[in-house]
Amino acid sequence: MKNILIIGSTGQIGSELTAELRKQYGSSHVVAGYIPGAEPKGELAEGGPSALADVTNGEQLEAVVRQYSIDTIYNLAALLSVVAEQKPRLAWKIGIDGLWNVLEVARQNGCAVFTPSSIGSFGPNTPHELTPQDTIQRPRTIYGVSKVTTELLSDYYHTKYGVDTRSVRFPGLISYVTPPGGGTTDYAVDIFYSAVRGEKFICPIAKGTRMDMMYMPDALRAAMELMEANPDTGRSMEDFGLSLEENARIHRRQRELFPRTPKTQTEEEAEFMGEIPEDEPHILPRGLYCNAGRTTFAVNWDGTMGPCLDFPRDVICTDVKRIGFERAWREVN
Repeated sequence: MKNILIIGSTGQIGSELTAELRKQYGSSHVVAGYIPGAEPKGELAEGGPSALADVTNGEQLEAVVRQYSIDTIYNLAALLSVVAEQKPRLAWKIGIDGLWNVLEVARQNGCAVFTPSSIGSFGPNTPHELTPQDTIQRPRTIYGVSKVTTELLSDYYHTKYGVDTRSVRFPGLISYVTPPGGGTTDYAVDIFYSAVRGEKFICPIAKGTRMDMMYMPDALRAAMELMEANPDTGRSMEDFGLSLEENARIHRRQRELFPRTPKTQTEEEAEFMGEIPEDEPHILPRGLYCNAGRTTFAVNWDGTMGPCLDFPRDVICTDVKRIGFERAWREVN
């Protein structure tokens, strides 16, 4: 990557990814794309070039790509799941019609494209335990349907035209930098905003529901390292699913490591409403079985080993590349 365009630079992922890419590649090489009404502000605006980059306007995108000699596009334009259900036509226009524009511009200008997918692309019939990489995907939300289409259309452009398309199926992303914007797991952050405002928070999911989530810095790292990977490795475009399995043993160990959990209100004061939505199959009351329970270790994409990928790297995990597999395995076990 030499010159990068971030479409949706002021959104949940884009606002942080733009800053990280500028640190690594230099401010002048990362263009913050935005739409009217969502202009970059503060450090995002002052830290490097920015340009109008409406994903629904193919001519505008091509003009930006040519002006800045872009070779890599991070296409982050999308409506999050809850908002998408309220505005399905707009969700499709941005997510799919917009993706078509991005892929066409990439095809004509030799750009690599990253477009995030989601575990929302799964459906009620997707296996809930040890979910395979290639499996049944029949979601019941417009967000999920658009993400399945994103994967297929990106794969088509890779196979048909040789466009370097890459993706990650993200779980819910947890970040404090941008306010909650309508994602399924945004309640986990919104509850703290409510506490700061002195408001009572009503949780939109059933008590005890487990949902896959990922800390934003890990998501940024995945997106950056995936695009930095050598394209001549024989890999297919198939979306990479990030392993975030958990089980009771993992949670017990986490409680031992972090016994003091901040609370905004007592359990009696909190309110829970609703059951687990049928159209959100990735919300699993039973949790997922951890592969580490069978293998006794798990290796992350960066070469760190731990008993499970859910464990904090700086507390438990060790670097396989630095000390070797055998020694790392002994330290973990």
